[in-house]
Amino acid sequence: MTDSIQKYEQAHLDEVIAKIQQAIQKATKDVTTAETDSKAIDKNFSNEVRMNTSTYSGMMDTAISVRQQQQLLSERQNSWRHASQQLDVLKRLEKRPYFARIDFHEEGEKSDETIYIGLGSFSDTPEHFLIYDWRAPISSVYYDGKLGNVSYETPDGTQEVNVKLKRQFTLENGKVVTIFDTDETIGDQMLLNALGNSSDTKMKSIVSTIQKEQNQIIRDTHSDLLFVQGAAGSGKTAAILQRVAYLLYRYRGNLNASQVIMFSPNQIFNDYVDQVLPELGEHNMVQMTYYQFTKRRIPNMEVETLQQRFEGRTDPVSKKIRRLENSLVYFNAVTKYGKHLETADMKFRNLMFREKPFADQDKLHDIYYSFNENYHLGNRLDATKETLLKSLNHRIGGEVRSKWAEQAVQSLNHEDLEKLYGGEPREFDDSDKEFKFLARKLVIQALQPVRNAIVHNRFLNINAQYVLFLRSVPHLVRLDKFGLTASDWRTYVDETIEGLKKHAISLNNTSAYLYLYDLIVGKKGERDMRYVFIDEIQDYTAFQLAYLKFNYPRAKFTLLGDLNQSIYSNENTTTLLAELSTMFDKDKTRVIQLEKSYRSTQQITDFTKEILTNGEAIEAFQREGELPVVSVKSKARDAINRVQHQLRQNEKDGESTAIIGKSVAACEEITNGLREAGEKVTLIRTENQRLAEGIVVVPSFLAKGLEFDAVIVWDASDATYHDEDERQLLYTICSRAMHRLTIVATEKMSRLLDRVGAKLYILE
Repeated sequence: MTDSIQKYEQAHLDEVIAKIQQAIQKATKDVTTAETDSKAIDKNFSNEVRMNTSTYSGMMDTAISVRQQQQLLSERQNSWRHASQQLDVLKRLEKRPYFARIDFHEEGEKSDETIYIGLGSFSDTPEHFLIYDWRAPISSVYYDGKLGNVSYETPDGTQEVNVKLKRQFTLENGKVVTIFDTDETIGDQMLLNALGNSSDTKMKSIVSTIQKEQNQIIRDTHSDLLFVQGAAGSGKTAAILQRVAYLLYRYRGNLNASQVIMFSPNQIFNDYVDQVLPELGEHNMVQMTYYQFTKRRIPNMEVETLQQRFEGRTDPVSKKIRRLENSLVYFNAVTKYGKHLETADMKFRNLMFREKPFADQDKLHDIYYSFNENYHLGNRLDATKETLLKSLNHRIGGEVRSKWAEQAVQSLNHEDLEKLYGGEPREFDDSDKEFKFLARKLVIQALQPVRNAIVHNRFLNINAQYVLFLRSVPHLVRLDKFGLTASDWRTYVDETIEGLKKHAISLNNTSAYLYLYDLIVGKKGERDMRYVFIDEIQDYTAFQLAYLKFNYPRAKFTLLGDLNQSIYSNENTTTLLAELSTMFDKDKTRVIQLEKSYRSTQQITDFTKEILTNGEAIEAFQREGELPVVSVKSKARDAINRVQHQLRQNEKDGESTAIIGKSVAACEEITNGLREAGEKVTLIRTENQRLAEGIVVVPSFLAKGLEFDAVIVWDASDATYHDEDERQLLYTICSRAMHRLTIVATEKMSRLLDRVGAKLYILE
């Protein structure tokens, strides 16, 4: 790059930073002024409000005065919030104002136009933008096209421009460090620089290196279902987080972060990505795991954890039962059973009052089925509750004259009386009217738990109802199509009942349990949610996806994952795509394939893709590194020593390290061995822990979506990884490594590595 270009771009950068700094001074003053005004209004609230409650008109004047002060305070607080947000954007831009420039010519215009692209917009006058937000329509030209004629979408339709220059920058501390001119979307050199950085305990936003395929994901506004299938390290998660930021920008004013929900593989991953959107100037969306989504609805149940699911039974019958429970066939069976409950078999529990039934199961059954066939499940329940509440109101009069009410009034002390009278007048014509007043208050109090039970559907016996459904499954589903017998199913139902008695339930059962309850109560789902994102889709079941679609009926779905990375090897993911296609309109479904892997060096990617039987579709990005090392030791102690040696080497080279074991038990083994040898390591046992600085030991089922400079695969022995359906799991573990991969085994290397070419790794 010539000196003249370097000097020109540095001068331009200096000018932009100077104007940003001026804007920061003004924004700081605006924040202080708004804050001072808010405090002054708050402090003088009582002085400014005209209090007059002696007459009706006086009360109205007082209310209007209060309202005016509230509006004034609200306006000042909005001003402060807007100024604070603007100040945050400016401070981010001051550090690194932009990362790209494009020159283009628009038809009909006299001259070419130059724009600079950064993390946010900045203008020195209303019509003169010095920096365009990366999400602005024109910025799409930078990501999507080469030089020449390029079209891009705007809210007013498709526009076309002739791109003359595409320039990329690396800026540090107000200096132009490097300049790349390219006709590609992102020059390889710039991408190499970004990918060569070290990993961190927090994911960073990387909008400067968005690829063309990722940009299509980010800016899609038409699809009801956007399905992204991508190899490990292909940038799926980064693209999705940037898609959230883009949608919040694109629909500003009509969409807020609380209307976007993301389902993550585990809580560790949630913590890992929680800085990306704030870095892009947006609030974080709602974020949870599927476990948290179900657990919050049934807090009194012990729901199967990720670890329990991962280490669950793998006998042939259990696998077949899971295949049935995971399917749309099973989802449809619950739907069909719900329809059946409109005419028979609803289970109730007695509504009790003073240790006697207010309404017993038989009475509840009679009321529920007394309505005509036009009443469906939700309406039928509402009508039942309405009838029960009317009955409750009638009961008050009768209970006022009861012996217990009379005794209760007589035993009231002074404090109880004060509470019952509250602020109401105490003038009664006679003692009988006073007694009735007090007795009625006491009766209403006593009947309140019954009212609460009616309002909150506690007269429904959902556990008994679910068990009845399970017993009905052989009449709703052809068990033989799943290789199951009636006896297999009965045994499974008995085991499930024993679990329910102990308040324990599997994750699969949780989905069916909640769906059945939602059908019974007529739940229509969360209709305000507009976008649903599901990461690591290969670890979900068709039933879970159907239930999420039922829960968010108005939302558009973005699903992303890699069918090569299923960590639950005892569950079937091969039919997931086929079942998914039946849930969404095909005309509004878009599938995007990301085949290039950017996370790892070419040597690591070439190694990991050979583990898979269909790995040839994965394309490595040409970033050179060292060959993976496979070290096989005869004894466990020697294997631990080999890990310790590798840790020393990684530390010397400035590489952060994660040791990944198959199970929690395997991770405990290596952690204890290393601690005995004097090493400081952090063992991640559960998803509720956070990634720590330094050496971490992570079980395979919690490593999803994460990346580390160096990965040591612990105990990749044949005794540990030998089943064919563990191939995807081993691939997932190895593909977490960015720069260095070391695989340690004892006695014999896993047979799942046999198909990897000998030239692709070093065997010790």
